[in-house]
Amino acid sequence: MTESKKNLPHPTDLVVHQSTRQLEITFSDASTFKIPFELMRVYSPSAEVQGHGPGQEVLQTGKREVGVLNLEPVGNYGVKPVFSDGHDSGIFTWEYLYHLGSHEDQLWAEYLEKLLQAGVQRDDPMDSAMTGGACSTHVH
Repeated sequence: MTESKKNLPHPTDLVVHQSTRQLEITFSDASTFKIPFELMRVYSPSAEVQGHGPGQEVLQTGKREVGVLNLEPVGNYGVKPVFSDGHDSGIFTWEYLYHLGSHEDQLWAEYLEKLLQAGVQRDDPMDSAMTGGACSTHVH
C-alpha cells in the first residue's frame, strides 16, 4: 500500500544559497537536502525538459553555472523557480524536491550516463545536446 500524500514530509525551511548554487530544504521528517541548481534545472518537471511522454525528454547541457533568480510559491504544494537561463516553466512540488534530494547520487549518475550515450559534454551549449524530442510549441 502506498503512503498517503498527507503522510509525506513537508518543508519546514527553504533557503536559496546563491554563492554555492544550491537550494537547501529541510523537511518535517528532519531530512535536509542541498539540491544543486544544475540538478534542478536538468531534471525540471516542465514539458520543455520532460516532453509530453516517455522518450520525449530533452537532454539539458550547459547548466553547471545556472542560477535561481526567484522562487515563486505555488499554492501549498511547491515552488516555481526562475532560472538564470530563462527557464521558468517547471513547478517543483515538495514531493518532487524530496525525490531530487533523496536520490541525488542516482540522478547524477543517470544524467552523466545520458550525456555519455548522447556523445555530449556536461558543459556543451544546449544546441549541441538538442537531438530532438521537444515539441514544436517550445522555443529554445
